[in-house]
Amino acid sequence: MEQFLQQLINGLSLGSIYALIALGYTMVYGIINLINFAHGDIYMLGAYIGFAVTTYLHLGFLPSLIMTMLLCAIIGIIVEKIAYKPIRNSTRIAALITAISVSLFLEYGTMYFVKAETRTFPKVLENKSIKLFSGSLILNSIDIYIILITIVLMLLLQYIIYKTKVGKAMRAVAMDRDAAEYMGISVNKTVSFTFAIGSALAGAAGVLVGVYYNSINPLMGILPGLKAFIAAVIGGIGVIPGAMFGGYFLGMTETMVSAYGGSLYKDGVSFAILILILLVKPNGLLGKNTKEKV
Repeated sequence: MEQFLQQLINGLSLGSIYALIALGYTMVYGIINLINFAHGDIYMLGAYIGFAVTTYLHLGFLPSLIMTMLLCAIIGIIVEKIAYKPIRNSTRIAALITAISVSLFLEYGTMYFVKAETRTFPKVLENKSIKLFSGSLILNSIDIYIILITIVLMLLLQYIIYKTKVGKAMRAVAMDRDAAEYMGISVNKTVSFTFAIGSALAGAAGVLVGVYYNSINPLMGILPGLKAFIAAVIGGIGVIPGAMFGGYFLGMTETMVSAYGGSLYKDGVSFAILILILLVKPNGLLGKNTKEKV
């Protein structure tokens, strides 16, 4: 039982990272029906920006986190304006190819400037162990930070979406882009704001991963990006609560599989879950069935 609880805590930490990245996928898809496969690389850039501001500017954890989120938001807007806006009305295959191209450009562009070797992320947080139940359950302070920061960011996101004018505009564009434009909503500004929020959350995830694992590299966004996409599909891509649920579900599933002897197969289990969800409930566990007019 103690091992199960320990792995549950570890799964919540990993699931928090997946959830933060998955939110960017699901928000962009909900607004413009684009699967932004470059989103995992924004997460990688967030890790490197966090590394730079902590190493060279000697900032603490929270200032580094906030600065990284702001810079990643700006990068997200630039990527949307340069790469995605021109092909917004093109075919889906054109958008998909563009997203993959942007992903490769960010990965190998970063590798050109910072080189391919793994870098050690500075220790900006002390990892204190809290022993519970006479030492049978160990709770690390970094796990607590990751879970709490993720919850705060998710609550802030919910507030923006449901309590602000920009959030109402996002929901209107997601529901009917043409009708929203007729009502005076700037679709371009709304899309840019959506990319900014999603990229900021991915940047936060990059910093949290750097603090948690203490190592970063230019290709670190590939697999977590795919896993976050799986999480978004599991919950229902385009549905924000679904991205949160899918992230935590996938994180805890992977952790449990690794803990009970299947560490070599945890990635395979994740993709097997994706296939199963697509076969049984293609719209995701929390997604709604939609009818498409012909």
